[in-house]
Amino acid sequence: MVYETILVKLEEGIATVTLNRPEVLNALNNQVFNDLADAALTLGADDSVRVVIITGGSKVFAAGADIGQMVSATAVDVSTGDRPSRRAFHLIETMPKPVIAAISGYALGGGCELALVADVRIAADNAQLGLPEIKLGILPGGGGTQRLPRLIGSGRAKELIFSGDFINAEEAWRIGLVNKVVPADQLLEEAYKMAKRFAARGAIALNMAKLAVNEGLRMDLEAGLQYEHKCFSLLFATEDQKEGMKAFLEKRPAKFQGK
Repeated sequence: MVYETILVKLEEGIATVTLNRPEVLNALNNQVFNDLADAALTLGADDSVRVVIITGGSKVFAAGADIGQMVSATAVDVSTGDRPSRRAFHLIETMPKPVIAAISGYALGGGCELALVADVRIAADNAQLGLPEIKLGILPGGGGTQRLPRLIGSGRAKELIFSGDFINAEEAWRIGLVNKVVPADQLLEEAYKMAKRFAARGAIALNMAKLAVNEGLRMDLEAGLQYEHKCFSLLFATEDQKEGMKAFLEKRPAKFQGK
């Protein structure tokens, strides 16, 4: 898998997708989004991939959208465009594998929104996160006004969106924006540790669990509970369910096959 703006590495069932535009602090443009979308489709369909990590490397996650690409855009351009960012974010968010964002340095604007589509976020202690679009006379247009309130609550989300201010990793952890804060030199190591824990579980159950959470958030509680029960029931048609329960009774590690 060779791309113009990202690097993809697969090791022990864990795919690491690294944004690779260091000269512009991994600013996100249409080519980045197209590359991310293609990678999401490819990795999502690859049975050898169990978990995906998205990172920008040790210095910066993504400093935002490529403003040079946006400055001359008109309202018609924006409203009628195919929105590569929307497609990429949707494909990452709905990928049938757990996705971990490993965030170091700046994760701003579109970079923060990219982190929001991951299932779990781990931040280095040097991370700075924020949605500064308001300072440019616009609002977060890559899902920030929708995903952030669902994650941390509307009041805190509005404060970040209305001010455009950045917050550090500890504050991001305090308000629930990230799951964990680790020393910067241990970021990828910690992301791999978490990915390996996820990868040891049954692939079908992971997919169903992700679906149950993501789809349930779009429903009222009763509908969500019914959807959860449907996902739960379907898992009893899998070999992994039989193996998992048999292994538990036999007091041994389960050997899941994704079947």
